[in-house]
Amino acid sequence: MDAKSNIKHTPLCVDLDGSLIATDTLWEGLVALLMRKPLMIFQVITWLLAGKAILKKNVAEHTERSGEDWPVRNEVVEYINLAKAEGRKVYLVTGAAEKTALSLSKHLGLFDGVYHSDDEVNLTSKRKRDKLVDEFGDGGFDYIGNSADDIAVFESARKGIVVAPDRAARNWQKQNQSEEVHTKPTGIKTVLKAIRVHQWLKNVLIAVPLFLNHTVFDMDAVLAAIIAFFSFSFFASSVYIVNDLSDLKADRAHPKKQKRPLASGAISIPQAAMLWVVLFSTSAFLASLLPIGFFYVMVVYAAVTTAYTFVLKRKLLVDVFTLAGLYTIRIIAGAFATHSGLSFWLLAFSIFFFLSLALVKRYVELAEGDQDDDAKLLGRGYFGLDTAMLAQGGVSSAFTSAMVLALYINSPQFSEMYDNPWVLWPLVPLILYMLLRIWILAGRGQVHEDPVVFIMRDWRSQLTMLAGGFLVVGAML
Repeated sequence: MDAKSNIKHTPLCVDLDGSLIATDTLWEGLVALLMRKPLMIFQVITWLLAGKAILKKNVAEHTERSGEDWPVRNEVVEYINLAKAEGRKVYLVTGAAEKTALSLSKHLGLFDGVYHSDDEVNLTSKRKRDKLVDEFGDGGFDYIGNSADDIAVFESARKGIVVAPDRAARNWQKQNQSEEVHTKPTGIKTVLKAIRVHQWLKNVLIAVPLFLNHTVFDMDAVLAAIIAFFSFSFFASSVYIVNDLSDLKADRAHPKKQKRPLASGAISIPQAAMLWVVLFSTSAFLASLLPIGFFYVMVVYAAVTTAYTFVLKRKLLVDVFTLAGLYTIRIIAGAFATHSGLSFWLLAFSIFFFLSLALVKRYVELAEGDQDDDAKLLGRGYFGLDTAMLAQGGVSSAFTSAMVLALYINSPQFSEMYDNPWVLWPLVPLILYMLLRIWILAGRGQVHEDPVVFIMRDWRSQLTMLAGGFLVVGAML
């Protein structure tokens, strides 16, 4: 039998977790289960004590995951299709539970057979090797894997092929000069995308009290604002990680959110957990350098964001009011950090201003989801027919924020703070221009991100804010 014929009759065996799909089904199942039912941690411990195979089986049965919910590596699928085009048999060989393995195999329709863990055997490492040697003989199969557990299988395969290898698998691949299915590596850009550094722009709101109370040249206050900015930013990023973990299934069904690092599997769940610890610890350390009031505000922010992540974001209108409140909390945090005063007017303006932007955010999600009128947006409390109402509410909130600003400029408190209060009257139409323009662009489908971030990046909005800054300085002179 020649070499070409020999290859044709050599089956290709493919690992599942981290190889065929860019995630670990057990880790993800545990996260999905415990985020939905935290008290099941005690049941999980019982399953683990009974053996890892039992743990995998029970987690799979209690987790709402089907074959289409996993982030499949297209590069591996292409490799499998080439093998099938050569007439080779392809088998899925995994330590995952039966339910997980069979549902994914059925969804892809690529495999001639499936080997998986059962109640007694956790089909990984040497147990997987022994199974394949029994079925195909020593050196009688090719194997695609990614981890230290796969090295034992590589050693008994005719050819070991690595994909997205961990350190141990990478060392084995270099020593043996084995083949690799190349995937996009995880780099610093992926990490920055996971923690959403671009969202840090909205934390500039912390500096608002600094400007409005005319303490922008107080270096102690400026330093406190900078520390507060980074403390809030690191903490917000840790919240984004938790939020993404809770939304994995919904994000993968979204045309854009499926590309997020956690949803796509570019960052693993253990890596995300480590990243969360670093972010949270750094935020807590920076917060300890600031007044205790700032810490209390952070506690409130943590409580509200946790409630939003697990409950409130699925509630009609409650979600947008919560988002408006979270934006306003940033201003309150800045006031406590810099010992600046807070006025009723500032808080009232903030609530209506940010409510308008929160409604933009939800409007854009609903519009991009291209929902039918009677179809509900996945993970949210809105139907397709709600877009018009969201737009009405958002535009109304925009006008209300402008009205609050106008009343504030005409108030006695304002006259006491500024020598030339009349100079600030153009702020009212400027605010309306900025908000109404965002709504018009959203209606045209030209807003594709968080509206606060859009404002920070949009040059016309930047010019509007710059003009507002000059007006404030002019009123002070």
